[in-house]
Amino acid sequence: MNTIQYQKEKIAPSKVVCIGRNYVEHIEELGNEIPENMVVFNKPNSAVTDTLRYFGEATRFEGEICFLMQSDRIAGVGFGLDLTHADIQNRLKAKGLPWERAKAFDGSAVLSDFVPFEGDISKLRMRFYYNGKLQQFADYDLMMYKPETMIAQIKGFMTLEDGDVIMSGTPKGVGNYRVGDQFVGEVYEGENLLIRGEWVVQEKTI
Repeated sequence: MNTIQYQKEKIAPSKVVCIGRNYVEHIEELGNEIPENMVVFNKPNSAVTDTLRYFGEATRFEGEICFLMQSDRIAGVGFGLDLTHADIQNRLKAKGLPWERAKAFDGSAVLSDFVPFEGDISKLRMRFYYNGKLQQFADYDLMMYKPETMIAQIKGFMTLEDGDVIMSGTPKGVGNYRVGDQFVGEVYEGENLLIRGEWVVQEKTI
């Protein structure tokens, strides 16, 4: 089981629950329609990693605020990258087929450490820097579905196990990347930096 670090302990999520199309400007930049209902898909435990690897020129990064769940509540926050095989996803979407081949591959959920969180969730925001330049920004107000709504709707059809992670969706600014690129993701509560994740893109290993 792949693990993530939390309060100096290793936690193995059974799954990563991802919220799709949660920011209007991101929906528009990809030419998608605003969904009638919250879009949900899963990444398995085998997708979880702390290493960012290169999976080809069509692979896209998507920075996100992430939540660590315990006892059906948010216990921690972190930063994550939802990696997507954009070419494969486009073909699957055109045929109305599931996205797992494009979204759930090994190494596609790149997660920072998580820090305990009991603060004001409405003050959460993220900043993502790509090769030193601000690439993505998001905050609570820009989310179409707020964290409380995400949790309630997920629990309506699926159990959230302790240690599971919710990826809350990506804002505009997604893009492709190459070996050697530098990524920095930060999550704040107001002006207080809660967690920073830093990665340099590595070659894919067999």
